[in-house]
Amino acid sequence: MADSTAARFLLWLAWLSLPCLRLVWADAGYRGGLLEWAKQTLDWIVEIVAPPEKGKGFQVAPRRWVVERTFAWLGKWRRLSKDYEQTIKSSETFIYIAMTGVMLRRLTRE
Repeated sequence: MADSTAARFLLWLAWLSLPCLRLVWADAGYRGGLLEWAKQTLDWIVEIVAPPEKGKGFQVAPRRWVVERTFAWLGKWRRLSKDYEQTIKSSETFIYIAMTGVMLRRLTRE
């Protein structure tokens, strides 16, 4: 199944559980019919986060750092460094545990 086809299914599931969501960021690979479908069907805006123009040196892609930072936080948890889990539910549970740890560290900073 193509990513853009699977994205419709995933957005539909997200819409069922997160009805207050209005904006979704997507990679440039999701251009095309997905943007119009999301607007007409879900009343959501899918914003394509394009990489910066080719320039001199390293440039951070807008909003991509949020995803990369989160993956880095999760990668610090040994259990999440590889796919050890046998079920999706247990993987999801360990992600919740890891992100709870991240939030607790932020709350206990002095």
